[in-house]
Amino acid sequence: MPALRDLLEARVAAPAGFDPSGETAYVLSDLTGTPQLYRLPASGGNLEALTATPEPVRAQPIPRRGGLLVSIDDGGNEREQLYVHTGEPGAELEPLVVEPEFVHRDTCFTRDGAQLAYVCNRRNRVDFDVYVRELESGEEHCVFERGGMCSTAGFSPDGRFLVVRRPSHRSSDEDLWLVEVTTGTAELVTLHDGEAEYRDPQWLEDGSAFLCANNAGRDTLALARYVPTSGSWELVLESEWDLDCWIDDHSATLLVEANEHGYSRLELRDPHSLELRHPVELPGHGVMGLLYERPWFSPDGSRLAYQFTSPLVPGDVWIAETGSGRCERLTRSPGAPDPSELVEPSLHRFASFDGESIPVYLYEPAGEAPPPVVFMIHGGPEAQLRPIWSALAQYFASEGYAVAGPNVRGSTGYGKRYEHLDDVELRLDSVRDLAALLDALADAGRVDPERAVLYGGSYGGYMVLAGLAFQPERWAAGIEIVGISSLVTFLENTSEWRRAFREREYGSLERDRDFLASASPLTRVDEIRAPLFIIHGANDPRVPVGEARQIHRSLTERGIRCELLIYEDEGHGLKKLKNKLEAYPKAAAFLQDVLATIPVAAPWPSG
Repeated sequence: MPALRDLLEARVAAPAGFDPSGETAYVLSDLTGTPQLYRLPASGGNLEALTATPEPVRAQPIPRRGGLLVSIDDGGNEREQLYVHTGEPGAELEPLVVEPEFVHRDTCFTRDGAQLAYVCNRRNRVDFDVYVRELESGEEHCVFERGGMCSTAGFSPDGRFLVVRRPSHRSSDEDLWLVEVTTGTAELVTLHDGEAEYRDPQWLEDGSAFLCANNAGRDTLALARYVPTSGSWELVLESEWDLDCWIDDHSATLLVEANEHGYSRLELRDPHSLELRHPVELPGHGVMGLLYERPWFSPDGSRLAYQFTSPLVPGDVWIAETGSGRCERLTRSPGAPDPSELVEPSLHRFASFDGESIPVYLYEPAGEAPPPVVFMIHGGPEAQLRPIWSALAQYFASEGYAVAGPNVRGSTGYGKRYEHLDDVELRLDSVRDLAALLDALADAGRVDPERAVLYGGSYGGYMVLAGLAFQPERWAAGIEIVGISSLVTFLENTSEWRRAFREREYGSLERDRDFLASASPLTRVDEIRAPLFIIHGANDPRVPVGEARQIHRSLTERGIRCELLIYEDEGHGLKKLKNKLEAYPKAAAFLQDVLATIPVAAPWPSG
């Protein structure tokens, strides 16, 4: 079976668009240990390096004009700065918008590449405003200044309007504003009752309408058409699952993704009639793209570049022909393990403490005795664990652990109702889901309940600590990465621009402080008795490193085994391979050492 280091060494690639001719494809790959920018012929070939920075980069092509916009932060601090690259090997990055004390994000271009929109918090370091910049002259002006964590969502085809997404004060609720670029006049186009989420609008080429995935007035995300001249919305495509969509610049092809049980199903449809043309023949049972990786149409719309990943496939770039839906592999990243040596998870549902049905992906190792189990808990909490590549899940399964990946209440992907089941005072109900899942797996003889471990990052790290603090009798150990130990100190110390945004989900320091304290693992630190391994980045702007230091100090003072790794060049999670190769083997060795002291359960009786 593959060693942990070999699994971690598996490289991945994702698309970053095409050059104006469509003959060259741009790719982000972590060949050097951090994601960097490369190019290769769109018909296939060898990667040519375009960047070689110590920090991960993100990139997108500049339409029609050529070259790329490149975003880079410093040590994971998420204060991204903007540069231009010509797209030629050996070219240097040219500074475009560089103000290291501020954040620059959510970039998008007009279709002629003449103007760039981005959001920045330079006004007061808290609120994000939207700026439009003329690339040729360097002149820019603020077009939207209403505060909050707003983001750009695309220009109209003629560049006259810019759509801006802005969250409200309610959890998982936002609005779209149609901003006239020259005057800054902003029109609210999403009047709705209750909470609603909106994805990026996809404009028809003539600007007469756009399609937008949203869940206004319904439980799941469906496609609706908005007509600016009439201000009207019309539901045009719906499913029992969440949908999202992308349209090429010529309005020739609509790509629709259905998120079915976490797996991607792709279709090519007519953008006007929504008639189905072809399914996209994905190379396996998996997901189109890791987190934040979007598909890209070629300039003429004949090709579609996307990333495919699954529990058996680390992730590479594929090209779909939009005329047929047929796919061919574009990149072959090194280090991919033999799928026959890996474990494919099965999808199950179990009834939680109140009868709520909770989905879980279960990796089961070979062997007769009930195995130890690692619960891998996603962050968010407004997120979904999907069946994508996980080196750690495969390693644990190869070492004889069962791995359970639950989407506890509060996860996305299962409808609006389900997503709100953990809001504010309901926070600990999601922790109760973990105990119910452990009971269900143990009762079925699939795991050893005496050797159950919690693993998670970010909000998943909070879940790890909460499980250890509120259910101390159930868990043998915990591994938490960039986790929240106190909801109070987290909200007090998170970056200024994130505080109000996160209070929508967790509760307000002003109104809900007592509850936030009562739901914090640090408040119940005396109850924790399981050993804990912690990984954190010193530059984390989301969950400050003080969250790790205070729980480590408290447990150490109480004589509980607790190991802490802090990386000075990382932020919210480990992005650099050299750090992963050090941290994760240490965490695995820690876990093995802890569980070695616990007797193995007898085999479950047959019959």
